[in-house]
Amino acid sequence: MNVADPHLMLAFEGTEVPRWLRKQLEESPAAGVSLFREWNMDSPQQVAELTADLQAASSSNLPLIIAVDQEGGQLLGLAGSTPFAGNMALGAAGDPALAAEVAEAMGAELAAVGVNVSYSPVADVATRADNPGLGIRSFGDDPSQVAELTAAMVEGFSRGGVLPTLKHFPGMGEASVDPHYRLPVLDLGRERLETVELPPFRAGIMAGAKLLMVAHEVVPALTDSAEVPVCASEKAIDGFVRGELGFDAIVITDALDMRALDQGPAQVVEIIAMMRSGTDLLLCMPDADLQERTRVAVERGHSRGLIPGPKLEESRARIERVRASLHLGEARPETVASAQHLALANRLAAASITLVRDEQSLLPIRPDPDLRILALEPEPALVTLADTTTFYPPELAAALGARHGNVDGLVYPHRPEVNDISAAIGQALDHDLVIVGTVSATPGQARMVQGLLATGKPVVTVALRTPYDLASYPTAGTHVCTYSGHRPTLDALSSALLGHAPFLGRLPVAIPGLYPRGHGMSA
Repeated sequence: MNVADPHLMLAFEGTEVPRWLRKQLEESPAAGVSLFREWNMDSPQQVAELTADLQAASSSNLPLIIAVDQEGGQLLGLAGSTPFAGNMALGAAGDPALAAEVAEAMGAELAAVGVNVSYSPVADVATRADNPGLGIRSFGDDPSQVAELTAAMVEGFSRGGVLPTLKHFPGMGEASVDPHYRLPVLDLGRERLETVELPPFRAGIMAGAKLLMVAHEVVPALTDSAEVPVCASEKAIDGFVRGELGFDAIVITDALDMRALDQGPAQVVEIIAMMRSGTDLLLCMPDADLQERTRVAVERGHSRGLIPGPKLEESRARIERVRASLHLGEARPETVASAQHLALANRLAAASITLVRDEQSLLPIRPDPDLRILALEPEPALVTLADTTTFYPPELAAALGARHGNVDGLVYPHRPEVNDISAAIGQALDHDLVIVGTVSATPGQARMVQGLLATGKPVVTVALRTPYDLASYPTAGTHVCTYSGHRPTLDALSSALLGHAPFLGRLPVAIPGLYPRGHGMSA
Protein backbone atom coordinates (compact mmCIF):
# COMPACT_ATOMS: atom_id res chain seq x y z
CA MET A 1 0.00 0.00 0.00
CA ASN A 2 1.22 3.49 -0.84
CA VAL A 3 1.95 5.25 2.45
CA ALA A 4 0.00 8.29 1.24
CA ASP A 5 -3.32 6.65 0.38
CA PRO A 6 -4.68 6.25 3.93
CA HIS A 7 -4.39 10.05 4.24
CA LEU A 8 -6.24 10.96 1.03
CA MET A 9 -9.84 11.96 0.43
CA LEU A 10 -10.33 11.42 -3.29
CA ALA A 11 -12.92 12.76 -5.72
CA PHE A 12 -13.97 11.93 -9.27
CA GLU A 13 -16.34 12.97 -12.02
CA GLY A 14 -19.24 10.74 -12.96
CA THR A 15 -22.25 9.04 -11.42
CA GLU A 16 -20.59 5.61 -11.35
CA VAL A 17 -17.30 4.44 -9.85
CA PRO A 18 -14.65 4.97 -12.55
CA ARG A 19 -12.29 2.16 -13.46
CA TRP A 20 -9.18 3.87 -12.08
CA LEU A 21 -10.81 4.47 -8.71
CA ARG A 22 -12.17 0.94 -8.49
CA LYS A 23 -8.64 -0.37 -9.14
CA GLN A 24 -7.13 1.91 -6.51
CA LEU A 25 -9.72 1.06 -3.87
CA GLU A 26 -8.93 -2.60 -4.41
CA GLU A 27 -5.12 -2.30 -4.44
CA SER A 28 -4.39 0.64 -2.11
CA PRO A 29 -7.56 2.16 -0.60
CA ALA A 30 -7.74 5.83 0.24
CA ALA A 31 -9.33 6.96 3.50
CA GLY A 32 -12.42 7.97 1.63
CA VAL A 33 -14.17 9.87 -1.12
CA SER A 34 -15.91 13.24 -1.30
CA LEU A 35 -19.02 13.38 -3.47
CA PHE A 36 -20.19 16.55 -5.18
CA ARG A 37 -23.62 17.39 -6.52
CA GLU A 38 -22.40 18.78 -9.83
CA TRP A 39 -20.19 15.78 -10.61
CA ASN A 40 -21.60 12.71 -8.91
CA MET A 41 -25.34 12.94 -8.32
CA ASP A 42 -28.59 12.46 -10.20
CA SER A 43 -30.99 11.33 -7.48
CA PRO A 44 -31.03 9.90 -3.95
CA GLN A 45 -31.47 6.36 -5.34
CA GLN A 46 -28.46 6.77 -7.63
CA VAL A 47 -26.35 8.16 -4.75
CA ALA A 48 -27.32 5.17 -2.58
CA GLU A 49 -26.20 2.81 -5.34
CA LEU A 50 -22.97 4.75 -5.85
CA THR A 51 -21.99 4.76 -2.16
CA ALA A 52 -22.73 1.03 -1.86
CA ASP A 53 -20.53 0.37 -4.89
CA LEU A 54 -17.72 2.47 -3.41
CA GLN A 55 -17.81 0.55 -0.12
CA ALA A 56 -17.91 -2.79 -1.97
CA ALA A 57 -14.93 -1.81 -4.14
CA SER A 58 -12.68 -1.07 -1.16
CA SER A 59 -10.44 -3.88 0.10
CA SER A 60 -10.05 -2.18 3.48
CA ASN A 61 -11.55 -3.83 6.53
CA LEU A 62 -12.75 -0.37 7.63
CA PRO A 63 -15.59 1.64 6.06
CA LEU A 64 -14.63 4.33 3.61
CA ILE A 65 -15.35 7.87 4.66
CA ILE A 66 -17.93 9.14 2.17
CA ALA A 67 -18.49 12.86 2.64
CA VAL A 68 -20.76 15.57 1.24
CA ASP A 69 -21.03 19.34 1.78
CA GLN A 70 -24.48 19.43 3.35
CA GLU A 71 -24.66 22.83 5.03
CA GLY A 72 -28.21 23.82 4.17
CA GLY A 73 -29.11 27.09 2.49
CA GLN A 74 -26.80 28.02 -0.37
CA LEU A 75 -24.85 24.73 -0.17
CA LEU A 76 -26.98 21.58 -0.35
CA GLY A 77 -24.58 18.93 -1.60
CA LEU A 78 -27.04 16.02 -1.70
CA ALA A 79 -29.22 15.92 -4.82
CA GLY A 80 -32.92 15.85 -4.04
CA SER A 81 -32.47 16.65 -0.36
CA THR A 82 -34.93 18.73 1.63
CA PRO A 83 -34.28 22.43 0.87
CA PHE A 84 -33.54 23.56 4.40
CA ALA A 85 -32.56 27.20 4.82
CA GLY A 86 -29.01 27.43 6.13
CA ASN A 87 -27.13 28.58 9.17
CA MET A 88 -28.07 32.25 9.06
CA ALA A 89 -31.76 31.35 8.97
CA LEU A 90 -31.15 29.24 12.06
CA GLY A 91 -29.42 32.23 13.62
CA ALA A 92 -32.46 34.40 12.83
CA ALA A 93 -34.74 31.79 14.41
CA GLY A 94 -32.45 31.66 17.46
CA ASP A 95 -33.55 28.21 18.60
CA PRO A 96 -30.80 25.63 19.35
CA ALA A 97 -33.36 22.82 19.62
CA LEU A 98 -34.59 23.64 16.12
CA ALA A 99 -30.99 23.71 14.85
CA ALA A 100 -30.37 20.26 16.29
CA GLU A 101 -33.60 18.97 14.75
CA VAL A 102 -32.65 20.32 11.31
CA ALA A 103 -29.15 18.83 11.53
CA GLU A 104 -30.59 15.48 12.58
CA ALA A 105 -32.90 15.51 9.55
CA MET A 106 -30.07 16.45 7.19
CA GLY A 107 -27.89 13.76 8.74
CA ALA A 108 -30.64 11.16 8.39
CA GLU A 109 -30.98 11.99 4.69
CA LEU A 110 -27.24 11.58 4.16
CA ALA A 111 -27.14 8.32 6.10
CA ALA A 112 -30.11 7.03 4.11
CA VAL A 113 -28.02 7.14 0.91
CA GLY A 114 -24.77 5.83 2.38
CA VAL A 115 -23.01 9.10 3.16
CA ASN A 116 -21.39 8.98 6.61
CA VAL A 117 -19.67 12.38 6.97
CA SER A 118 -21.04 15.87 6.44
CA TYR A 119 -18.63 18.73 5.80
CA SER A 120 -20.62 20.92 8.18
CA PRO A 121 -21.49 22.81 10.33
CA VAL A 122 -19.78 26.07 9.46
CA ALA A 123 -18.59 27.48 12.79
CA ASP A 124 -17.28 30.80 11.43
CA VAL A 125 -18.48 34.02 13.07
CA ALA A 126 -19.74 36.59 10.53
CA THR A 127 -17.72 39.56 11.75
CA ARG A 128 -17.18 41.20 8.35
CA ALA A 129 -20.13 42.22 6.17
CA ASP A 130 -17.99 42.34 3.04
CA ASN A 131 -16.51 38.87 3.49
CA PRO A 132 -16.69 37.48 -0.08
CA GLY A 133 -16.90 33.77 0.76
CA LEU A 134 -19.01 33.39 3.90
CA GLY A 135 -22.37 35.16 3.84
CA ILE A 136 -25.32 33.10 5.08
CA ARG A 137 -23.11 30.06 5.71
CA SER A 138 -22.51 31.56 9.17
CA PHE A 139 -25.05 31.52 12.00
CA GLY A 140 -24.35 35.20 12.74
CA ASP A 141 -21.97 37.66 14.34
CA ASP A 142 -22.48 36.79 18.02
CA PRO A 143 -19.78 34.27 19.10
CA SER A 144 -21.92 32.95 21.95
CA GLN A 145 -24.92 32.23 19.73
CA VAL A 146 -22.72 30.76 17.01
CA ALA A 147 -21.11 28.48 19.60
CA GLU A 148 -24.47 27.33 20.94
CA LEU A 149 -25.88 26.63 17.49
CA THR A 150 -22.67 24.91 16.37
CA ALA A 151 -22.85 22.52 19.32
CA ALA A 152 -26.53 21.87 18.61
CA MET A 153 -25.79 21.03 14.97
CA VAL A 154 -22.95 18.67 15.96
CA GLU A 155 -25.30 16.81 18.28
CA GLY A 156 -28.05 16.75 15.65
CA PHE A 157 -25.88 15.39 12.84
CA SER A 158 -24.56 12.72 15.18
CA ARG A 159 -28.10 11.66 16.11
CA GLY A 160 -28.92 11.54 12.40
CA GLY A 161 -26.23 8.94 11.82
CA VAL A 162 -23.36 10.93 10.27
CA LEU A 163 -20.22 12.52 11.62
CA PRO A 164 -20.16 16.33 11.41
CA THR A 165 -17.10 18.38 10.46
CA LEU A 166 -16.38 21.70 12.14
CA LYS A 167 -15.16 24.27 9.63
CA HIS A 168 -13.28 26.44 8.81
CA PHE A 169 -10.82 26.44 11.72
CA PRO A 170 -9.79 28.84 13.23
CA GLY A 171 -12.57 30.88 11.61
CA MET A 172 -12.78 32.73 8.29
CA GLY A 173 -15.31 35.38 9.25
CA GLU A 174 -12.77 38.17 9.15
CA ALA A 175 -11.31 37.20 5.76
CA SER A 176 -11.29 39.99 3.20
CA VAL A 177 -10.57 37.64 0.26
CA ASP A 178 -12.07 34.31 -0.76
CA PRO A 179 -9.59 31.42 -0.30
CA HIS A 180 -10.96 29.86 -3.47
CA TYR A 181 -8.95 32.60 -5.21
CA ARG A 182 -6.40 34.11 -2.78
CA LEU A 183 -4.74 33.32 0.56
CA PRO A 184 -6.35 35.32 3.39
CA VAL A 185 -4.16 36.69 6.18
CA LEU A 186 -6.00 37.26 9.47
CA ASP A 187 -3.77 39.44 11.62
CA LEU A 188 -5.84 38.99 14.77
CA GLY A 189 -4.46 38.89 18.31
CA ARG A 190 -4.76 35.84 20.52
CA GLU A 191 -7.24 37.60 22.83
CA ARG A 192 -9.50 38.42 19.86
CA LEU A 193 -9.33 34.81 18.64
CA GLU A 194 -10.22 33.49 22.09
CA THR A 195 -13.26 35.75 22.42
CA VAL A 196 -14.62 35.73 18.86
CA GLU A 197 -13.32 33.08 16.46
CA LEU A 198 -12.54 30.13 18.72
CA PRO A 199 -15.59 29.69 21.03
CA PRO A 200 -17.70 27.92 18.36
CA PHE A 201 -14.90 25.44 17.66
CA ARG A 202 -14.41 24.76 21.35
CA ALA A 203 -18.16 24.22 21.70
CA GLY A 204 -18.27 21.88 18.71
CA ILE A 205 -15.38 19.82 20.03
CA MET A 206 -17.03 19.61 23.45
CA ALA A 207 -20.22 18.42 21.71
CA GLY A 208 -18.32 15.49 20.20
CA ALA A 209 -17.17 16.53 16.71
CA LYS A 210 -14.66 14.05 15.26
CA LEU A 211 -13.55 16.03 12.22
CA LEU A 212 -12.09 19.53 12.08
CA MET A 213 -11.56 21.21 8.70
CA VAL A 214 -8.75 23.77 8.64
CA ALA A 215 -9.09 26.86 6.48
CA HIS A 216 -6.47 27.85 3.94
CA GLU A 217 -5.49 31.05 5.68
CA VAL A 218 -2.61 32.58 7.58
CA VAL A 219 -3.19 33.44 11.25
CA PRO A 220 0.11 34.67 12.74
CA ALA A 221 -1.22 34.53 16.31
CA LEU A 222 -1.38 30.73 15.95
CA THR A 223 1.52 30.08 13.60
CA ASP A 224 4.12 32.74 14.52
CA SER A 225 4.42 33.31 10.78
CA ALA A 226 2.98 35.81 8.33
CA GLU A 227 3.29 33.28 5.48
CA VAL A 228 2.60 29.74 6.69
CA PRO A 229 -1.05 28.58 6.36
CA VAL A 230 -2.59 27.19 9.52
CA CYS A 231 -2.88 23.64 8.17
CA ALA A 232 0.87 23.59 7.42
CA SER A 233 1.96 24.82 10.85
CA GLU A 234 3.08 22.38 13.57
CA LYS A 235 2.60 25.14 16.11
CA ALA A 236 -1.04 25.58 15.05
CA ILE A 237 -2.03 21.91 14.60
CA ASP A 238 0.13 19.81 16.94
CA GLY A 239 0.65 22.67 19.35
CA PHE A 240 -2.71 24.40 19.52
CA VAL A 241 -5.34 22.02 18.11
CA ARG A 242 -3.87 18.86 19.66
CA GLY A 243 -2.26 20.42 22.72
CA GLU A 244 -4.42 23.33 23.87
CA LEU A 245 -7.80 22.32 22.43
CA GLY A 246 -7.22 18.65 23.21
CA PHE A 247 -8.65 17.54 19.86
CA ASP A 248 -7.45 14.00 19.14
CA ALA A 249 -9.60 13.11 16.14
CA ILE A 250 -9.29 13.90 12.41
CA VAL A 251 -7.91 17.20 11.15
CA ILE A 252 -8.70 17.59 7.45
CA THR A 253 -7.61 20.27 5.02
CA ASP A 254 -9.99 22.31 2.95
CA ALA A 255 -9.87 21.48 -0.78
CA LEU A 256 -6.31 21.42 -2.08
CA ASP A 257 -7.31 22.92 -5.44
CA MET A 258 -8.18 26.28 -3.88
CA ARG A 259 -6.06 29.13 -5.20
CA ALA A 260 -5.07 30.16 -1.71
CA LEU A 261 -2.42 27.46 -2.21
CA ASP A 262 0.18 27.16 -4.94
CA GLN A 263 -1.20 24.83 -7.61
CA GLY A 264 2.16 23.96 -9.15
CA PRO A 265 5.24 21.99 -8.02
CA ALA A 266 5.67 24.24 -4.97
CA GLN A 267 2.51 22.72 -3.53
CA VAL A 268 4.55 19.61 -2.73
CA VAL A 269 6.31 21.61 -0.02
CA GLU A 270 2.97 22.71 1.46
CA ILE A 271 1.63 19.14 1.50
CA ILE A 272 4.73 17.83 3.27
CA ALA A 273 4.39 20.64 5.81
CA MET A 274 0.71 19.74 6.32
CA MET A 275 1.58 16.15 7.17
CA ARG A 276 4.39 17.27 9.48
CA SER A 277 2.00 19.64 11.23
CA GLY A 278 -0.33 16.92 12.49
CA THR A 279 -2.95 17.26 9.75
CA ASP A 280 -4.47 13.85 8.94
CA LEU A 281 -6.53 14.00 5.75
CA LEU A 282 -5.75 15.78 2.48
CA LEU A 283 -8.88 16.80 0.58
CA CYS A 284 -8.34 16.23 -3.14
CA MET A 285 -10.58 17.25 -6.02
CA PRO A 286 -11.07 15.25 -9.26
CA ASP A 287 -7.94 16.78 -10.84
CA ALA A 288 -5.69 13.76 -11.58
CA ASP A 289 -2.52 15.87 -11.50
CA LEU A 290 -3.42 17.24 -8.07
CA GLN A 291 -4.12 13.75 -6.73
CA GLU A 292 -0.83 12.40 -8.04
CA ARG A 293 1.10 15.44 -6.76
CA THR A 294 -0.43 14.94 -3.32
CA ARG A 295 0.34 11.22 -3.27
CA VAL A 296 3.95 11.73 -4.41
CA ALA A 297 4.51 14.53 -1.88
CA VAL A 298 3.50 12.31 1.06
CA GLU A 299 5.36 9.25 -0.26
CA ARG A 300 8.60 11.11 -1.00
CA GLY A 301 8.28 13.21 2.14
CA HIS A 302 8.14 10.02 4.16
CA SER A 303 10.90 8.17 2.28
CA ARG A 304 13.26 11.17 2.56
CA GLY A 305 12.63 11.50 6.29
CA LEU A 306 10.79 14.82 6.02
CA ILE A 307 7.58 13.30 7.38
CA PRO A 308 8.56 11.12 10.37
CA GLY A 309 7.19 7.59 10.39
CA PRO A 310 5.79 7.89 13.94
CA LYS A 311 3.91 11.03 12.86
CA LEU A 312 2.16 9.10 10.08
CA GLU A 313 1.44 6.16 12.40
CA GLU A 314 -0.24 8.45 14.93
CA SER A 315 -2.25 10.06 12.14
CA ARG A 316 -3.35 6.71 10.72
CA ALA A 317 -4.44 5.59 14.19
CA ARG A 318 -6.67 8.67 14.52
CA ILE A 319 -8.17 8.08 11.08
CA GLU A 320 -8.77 4.38 11.77
CA ARG A 321 -10.51 5.11 15.08
CA VAL A 322 -12.93 7.44 13.34
CA ARG A 323 -13.47 5.12 10.39
CA ALA A 324 -14.24 2.25 12.74
CA SER A 325 -17.04 4.33 14.26
CA LEU A 326 -18.75 5.10 10.95
CA HIS A 327 -22.38 4.10 10.57
CA LEU A 328 -23.21 1.82 7.64
CA GLY A 329 -26.95 1.30 7.68
CA GLU A 330 -29.48 0.05 5.19
CA ALA A 331 -30.13 2.33 2.22
CA ARG A 332 -33.42 4.19 2.61
CA PRO A 333 -33.49 6.80 -0.18
CA GLU A 334 -37.20 7.36 0.41
CA THR A 335 -36.16 9.17 3.61
CA VAL A 336 -34.75 12.00 1.51
CA ALA A 337 -37.18 14.93 1.17
CA SER A 338 -39.83 13.13 3.20
CA ALA A 339 -43.04 14.90 4.17
CA GLN A 340 -41.78 15.09 7.75
CA HIS A 341 -38.57 16.80 6.72
CA LEU A 342 -40.37 19.21 4.40
CA ALA A 343 -42.63 20.20 7.30
CA LEU A 344 -39.50 20.88 9.35
CA ALA A 345 -38.06 23.01 6.54
CA ASN A 346 -41.33 24.99 6.52
CA ARG A 347 -41.09 25.44 10.29
CA LEU A 348 -37.52 26.76 10.08
CA ALA A 349 -38.50 29.13 7.26
CA ALA A 350 -41.47 30.52 9.21
CA ALA A 351 -39.29 31.10 12.28
CA SER A 352 -36.59 32.99 10.37
CA ILE A 353 -38.34 35.54 8.09
CA THR A 354 -37.34 38.97 9.43
CA LEU A 355 -39.14 42.27 8.92
CA VAL A 356 -36.44 44.94 9.17
CA ARG A 357 -38.35 48.05 8.17
CA ASP A 358 -41.88 49.11 7.13
CA GLU A 359 -41.85 52.89 7.09
CA GLN A 360 -44.83 53.19 4.72
CA SER A 361 -46.89 50.60 6.58
CA LEU A 362 -47.25 48.53 3.41
CA LEU A 363 -47.57 45.30 5.36
CA PRO A 364 -49.52 43.19 5.59
CA ILE A 365 -50.57 43.45 1.95
CA ARG A 366 -54.33 43.96 1.69
CA PRO A 367 -56.20 40.90 0.37
CA ASP A 368 -57.74 42.67 -2.63
CA PRO A 369 -57.98 40.25 -5.59
CA ASP A 370 -57.65 43.15 -8.01
CA LEU A 371 -54.29 44.20 -6.56
CA ARG A 372 -51.71 43.66 -9.29
CA ILE A 373 -48.35 42.55 -7.88
CA LEU A 374 -45.06 42.40 -9.78
CA ALA A 375 -42.49 40.05 -8.23
CA LEU A 376 -38.90 40.42 -9.40
CA GLU A 377 -35.86 38.32 -8.49
CA PRO A 378 -32.41 37.70 -9.99
CA GLU A 379 -31.72 34.58 -11.99
CA PRO A 380 -29.84 31.92 -9.97
CA ALA A 381 -26.09 32.48 -10.00
CA LEU A 382 -23.06 31.13 -8.20
CA VAL A 383 -22.18 33.94 -5.84
CA THR A 384 -19.32 31.84 -4.46
CA LEU A 385 -17.90 28.46 -5.45
CA ALA A 386 -19.49 27.00 -2.29
CA ASP A 387 -22.92 27.28 -3.85
CA THR A 388 -25.65 25.03 -5.26
CA THR A 389 -28.11 27.84 -6.00
CA THR A 390 -28.22 27.16 -9.74
CA PHE A 391 -29.86 23.79 -9.12
CA TYR A 392 -33.02 25.59 -7.95
CA PRO A 393 -35.44 27.59 -10.13
CA PRO A 394 -36.52 31.14 -9.21
CA GLU A 395 -39.91 30.76 -7.49
CA LEU A 396 -40.73 34.07 -5.80
CA ALA A 397 -43.63 34.85 -8.16
CA ALA A 398 -44.94 31.27 -7.93
CA ALA A 399 -44.91 31.34 -4.14
CA LEU A 400 -46.75 34.68 -4.05
CA GLY A 401 -49.15 33.54 -6.76
CA ALA A 402 -50.13 30.51 -4.71
CA ARG A 403 -51.57 32.90 -2.11
CA HIS A 404 -52.62 35.84 -4.29
CA GLY A 405 -53.81 35.11 -7.78
CA ASN A 406 -52.87 38.39 -9.44
CA VAL A 407 -49.05 38.12 -9.55
CA ASP A 408 -46.72 38.59 -12.49
CA GLY A 409 -43.09 37.52 -12.29
CA LEU A 410 -39.90 38.88 -13.79
CA VAL A 411 -36.53 37.14 -13.48
CA TYR A 412 -33.73 39.58 -14.20
CA PRO A 413 -29.98 38.96 -14.70
CA HIS A 414 -27.86 38.65 -11.56
CA ARG A 415 -25.90 41.64 -12.85
CA PRO A 416 -28.60 43.67 -14.61
CA GLU A 417 -27.66 46.33 -17.13
CA VAL A 418 -29.44 49.49 -18.22
CA ASN A 419 -31.86 47.74 -20.59
CA ASP A 420 -32.81 45.19 -17.94
CA ILE A 421 -33.51 47.95 -15.44
CA SER A 422 -35.57 49.95 -17.95
CA ALA A 423 -37.66 46.88 -18.78
CA ALA A 424 -38.32 46.22 -15.08
CA ILE A 425 -39.36 49.81 -14.47
CA GLY A 426 -41.71 49.66 -17.45
CA GLN A 427 -43.45 46.59 -16.05
CA ALA A 428 -43.60 48.10 -12.55
CA LEU A 429 -45.58 51.06 -13.87
CA ASP A 430 -48.35 48.66 -14.91
CA HIS A 431 -48.71 47.17 -11.41
CA ASP A 432 -50.02 48.33 -8.05
CA LEU A 433 -47.27 46.85 -5.85
CA VAL A 434 -43.71 45.76 -6.50
CA ILE A 435 -41.87 43.08 -4.54
CA VAL A 436 -38.22 42.93 -5.57
CA GLY A 437 -35.74 40.36 -4.36
CA THR A 438 -31.98 40.82 -4.37
CA VAL A 439 -29.18 38.30 -3.86
CA SER A 440 -25.93 39.64 -2.39
CA ALA A 441 -26.91 42.86 -4.11
CA THR A 442 -24.64 43.69 -7.02
CA PRO A 443 -24.32 47.34 -8.11
CA GLY A 444 -26.75 46.58 -10.93
CA GLN A 445 -29.28 45.10 -8.52
CA ALA A 446 -28.98 48.18 -6.32
CA ARG A 447 -29.60 50.44 -9.33
CA MET A 448 -32.65 48.38 -10.24
CA VAL A 449 -34.10 48.79 -6.76
CA GLN A 450 -33.42 52.51 -6.83
CA GLY A 451 -35.11 52.78 -10.23
CA LEU A 452 -38.16 50.93 -8.95
CA LEU A 453 -38.34 53.16 -5.88
CA ALA A 454 -38.22 56.22 -8.14
CA THR A 455 -41.43 55.14 -9.90
CA GLY A 456 -43.41 56.09 -6.80
CA LYS A 457 -45.05 52.67 -6.73
CA PRO A 458 -45.18 50.89 -3.35
CA VAL A 459 -42.06 48.70 -3.20
CA VAL A 460 -41.13 45.91 -0.81
CA THR A 461 -37.47 44.94 -1.00
CA VAL A 462 -36.44 41.43 0.01
CA ALA A 463 -32.87 40.32 0.71
CA LEU A 464 -33.05 36.71 -0.48
CA ARG A 465 -29.61 35.84 0.83
CA THR A 466 -27.41 38.11 2.96
CA PRO A 467 -29.21 40.71 5.08
CA TYR A 468 -26.59 43.33 4.23
CA ASP A 469 -28.31 44.16 0.91
CA LEU A 470 -30.26 47.02 2.51
CA ALA A 471 -27.01 48.97 2.83
CA SER A 472 -26.84 48.98 -0.99
CA TYR A 473 -30.26 50.65 -1.31
CA PRO A 474 -30.81 52.31 2.09
CA THR A 475 -33.79 54.46 1.00
CA ALA A 476 -36.00 51.39 0.64
CA GLY A 477 -38.85 51.91 3.09
CA THR A 478 -40.08 48.34 3.54
CA HIS A 479 -37.45 45.62 3.79
CA VAL A 480 -37.52 41.90 4.63
CA CYS A 481 -34.70 39.35 5.06
CA THR A 482 -35.20 35.67 4.22
CA TYR A 483 -31.61 34.21 4.29
CA SER A 484 -32.65 31.74 1.57
CA GLY A 485 -34.38 31.57 -1.78
CA HIS A 486 -35.62 27.98 -1.47
CA ARG A 487 -39.32 27.29 -1.89
CA PRO A 488 -40.14 26.68 1.81
CA THR A 489 -38.63 30.08 2.61
CA LEU A 490 -40.49 31.81 -0.23
CA ASP A 491 -43.75 30.25 0.92
CA ALA A 492 -43.10 31.52 4.45
CA LEU A 493 -42.25 34.96 3.06
CA SER A 494 -45.49 35.06 1.07
CA SER A 495 -47.54 34.08 4.11
CA ALA A 496 -45.97 36.81 6.21
CA LEU A 497 -46.29 39.50 3.50
CA LEU A 498 -49.98 38.73 3.06
CA GLY A 499 -50.69 38.67 6.78
CA HIS A 500 -51.30 34.93 7.03
CA ALA A 501 -48.40 34.48 9.49
CA PRO A 502 -46.33 36.75 11.74
CA PHE A 503 -42.76 37.85 11.13
CA LEU A 504 -40.79 35.92 13.77
CA GLY A 505 -37.11 36.29 12.83
CA ARG A 506 -34.50 38.62 14.28
CA LEU A 507 -31.36 39.83 12.55
CA PRO A 508 -28.50 37.46 13.47
CA VAL A 509 -26.00 40.06 12.27
CA ALA A 510 -25.82 43.82 12.39
CA ILE A 511 -26.44 45.71 9.14
CA PRO A 512 -23.59 48.22 9.43
CA GLY A 513 -24.79 51.76 10.00
CA LEU A 514 -28.45 50.77 9.96
CA TYR A 515 -29.62 48.09 12.39
CA PRO A 516 -28.10 46.12 15.26
CA ARG A 517 -28.09 42.38 15.69
CA GLY A 518 -31.38 41.22 17.22
CA HIS A 519 -33.53 43.79 15.43
CA GLY A 520 -36.85 42.67 14.04
CA MET A 521 -40.42 43.95 13.70
CA SER A 522 -43.97 42.71 13.51
CA ALA A 523 -46.16 43.86 10.64
